[in-house]
Amino acid sequence: MYREREPYVTWLLLAVTVFVFVLETLSGGSTSTGTLVNFGAKVTPLIQDGQWWRLITPIFLHIGIFHILMNGFTLYIMGKSLEPLMGHWRFFVLYILSGIVGNLASFAFGGYYTISAGASTSLFGTFAAFLSFALIYRENQGFWELGKSFLTLIVLNLLISLVGSNFDIWGHIGGIIGGFFLGVVLGLPKSTRPKLIIRVVSVIIIIVVSYFMYVRGMNIG
Repeated sequence: MYREREPYVTWLLLAVTVFVFVLETLSGGSTSTGTLVNFGAKVTPLIQDGQWWRLITPIFLHIGIFHILMNGFTLYIMGKSLEPLMGHWRFFVLYILSGIVGNLASFAFGGYYTISAGASTSLFGTFAAFLSFALIYRENQGFWELGKSFLTLIVLNLLISLVGSNFDIWGHIGGIIGGFFLGVVLGLPKSTRPKLIIRVVSVIIIIVVSYFMYVRGMNIG
């Protein structure tokens, strides 16, 4: 299987995330509502007012030291495994777009005045990408076993999100949906699977679902 050795994009994403966290800390604290809003956290009324970038910037914001340590470590583990497998640009597209789809789901279905931030939307997308690879390359025992492991991880994390008050479950679900279909669209380098028609249908699904969530988000409240 084709591999690119160094996870440059992972290191870049980690560096940006840590840099933003330092700026948050110096600007009033990463748990400060005012700081989070100023730095671009997801706030539904502000997105409705035209601040569309709040569907992107939350990916790089974190609330408290435990939050960034947990997500930073997960990004390191996932990036170290997935980026060499997918290639640099595919991994970057997967990470960013999964995060956006997750934030759209939070925008459409989450609490109207809830402030959301964190890389979890993107990270759930990376988990779900392994599920798509397990189905696409199901004759590969390694992918199949990884797919089952990540399915278990996704289910457990969603259950935790349901019982915890500080988790944005809709953002996680959106990230999963985005990551799964993006995994189908992007596939792996030097692979002819999945077929073009399946990739095209997956692109259409992502666009339609994203548009639906954006329209719903713009009309709530």
